[in-house]
Amino acid sequence: MTPRTVNLLGALACAALLAFAYYAQVVLRLEPCPLCIFQRVGVFALGAVFAAAALHGPRGWGRRVYAVLIGAAALATAGVAVRHLYIQSLPPGTVAACGASLDFMLKVFPLTEVLVKVLSGSGECAKVGWRLLGLSMPAWVLIAALGLGAAGVWANVRRGSARRGSVRF
Repeated sequence: MTPRTVNLLGALACAALLAFAYYAQVVLRLEPCPLCIFQRVGVFALGAVFAAAALHGPRGWGRRVYAVLIGAAALATAGVAVRHLYIQSLPPGTVAACGASLDFMLKVFPLTEVLVKVLSGSGECAKVGWRLLGLSMPAWVLIAALGLGAAGVWANVRRGSARRGSVRF
């Protein structure tokens, strides 16, 4: 499979993940917590890098740049998912009560303070409202981010169909 094909499939997979997140919110009425929103942002960023790489179709070091960007977006998304899973694993009563909405915090506090507050978690982040095969949504986001990240990095760093001597950025 060519790197362009893998990048296109990665972008489509990210779009499918986001589509399911919105389905869960609108149809299943699962209100996303702030950490869920941050995971959506991470999946969107990962999908955007995949889409850019697919459209651009770089060769040489350009593919390596996309590999780094894909890896960084995947690791950031996985990091938020791991934090979310940790908060969900805490015993009841050890997580702070539900706080202000993300919209409110973004209007009132500086971005750095919002990030600290969101990543420290709250009651709505500790609640598990949906499971598939025994895994909560952040666990599936973690699996998807790591799998897509590994596939994207591998596809863009392996020696492939690029002709020697031709450079396309």
